[in-house]
Amino acid sequence: QVQLVESGGGLVQAGGSLRLSCAPSGRPITLYDMGWFRQAPGKEREFVSAFIRRGVGTRYADSAKGRFTISRDVAKNTAFLQMSSLTPEDTAVYYCVASATIINPTITSAWTFWGQGTQVTVSS
Repeated sequence: QVQLVESGGGLVQAGGSLRLSCAPSGRPITLYDMGWFRQAPGKEREFVSAFIRRGVGTRYADSAKGRFTISRDVAKNTAFLQMSSLTPEDTAVYYCVASATIINPTITSAWTFWGQGTQVTVSS
C-alpha cells in the first residue's frame, strides 16, 4: 500500500499561483505514474494532469493547458503541480493519484492510490 502525502493547497486571489506537492511515502517515485484530479462542490471528480510512462510523458486537461505544469524531483521523491493564472473556477479539492501503470490517465478508475486531498480556493 502506498500513502500519498499531499501539501500546498490554500487560498489565493484570482490570477495568483499555487504549487501542490505529493510524495509517495516510503516508495520511489520512479515506480509510479502520478497525477492530479480535482473535485469542485456539486461536480464530478475530473482529471487535471498526469505523468505517464513513468515520467516520460505528460497529459493535461484542456482547462489546465498553458496554466498548469506537472513536474517531479526524483531526488526529493516528490511530484509537483504548479498552477498559475488561477481563476475561481479552479476552486476544488485536488487529489494526488498514483499507479504502477496507466493506460488512460483521465479516468478515475485507472488510478490505484489516492491522496487525502488538499483544498484550493481562488477568490475573485
